Amino acid sequence: MNAFFMIVQRDLLLVMRRKSEVLTALFFFVIVTSLFPLGIGADTALLRKIAPGVIWVSALLATLLGLQRLFASDYQDGTLEQLALSPRSFVVLVLGKITAHWLVCGLPLLILAPVIGLQFDLDTASLKTLLLTLLLGTPVLSLIGSIGAALTLGLRGGGALMSLLVLPLYIPVLIFGAGAVYAKSVGLDVTGHFSLLGALLVLALAFMPWVSAAALRIAIE
Repeated sequence: MNAFFMIVQRDLLLVMRRKSEVLTALFFFVIVTSLFPLGIGADTALLRKIAPGVIWVSALLATLLGLQRLFASDYQDGTLEQLALSPRSFVVLVLGKITAHWLVCGLPLLILAPVIGLQFDLDTASLKTLLLTLLLGTPVLSLIGSIGAALTLGLRGGGALMSLLVLPLYIPVLIFGAGAVYAKSVGLDVTGHFSLLGALLVLALAFMPWVSAAALRIAIE
């Protein structure tokens, strides 16, 4: 666990030295979600209906922006190879990097989501549901995305290929996340949506770090 926290701290310190990468994803999320109310107009019923899908798709794409840099800099300067040769568990180190990515890309979206939700005239109950779905869903996005980042590491045009690999895997998270908010807004039960998002998170934590670590070893070799 000491190695895990050291990797998280290291990656966060590196991100603080290049804040533009974080701000790019945040500005993308804010701008995309803000354009829809401006384009559609003041039809509050329509805004409330499309809000879950718009916010979740924007969060998904904003998370995707930071994935290409998840392992790239460490791969280029040789740090990733040293981590793989370390006596510490490489899977734990990879999980630390994924956690740092979520803290940088996922957590800020979680904080901004209530403000964005107010633009779509979401009520308090829907906003709480939105926050809970993002809390469960955005870590899954980072975990799944780490596989795409690892598989395309070092490839020319890897960003486009990573998007093709990752986006289909994001669909279940998008469906259950946006579906829970919409169900809450129309008075339906959302227990099933949360159960499925929780199951996806558990499965992602159980398998994705190992798969990403194996893919990274292949890329290094």
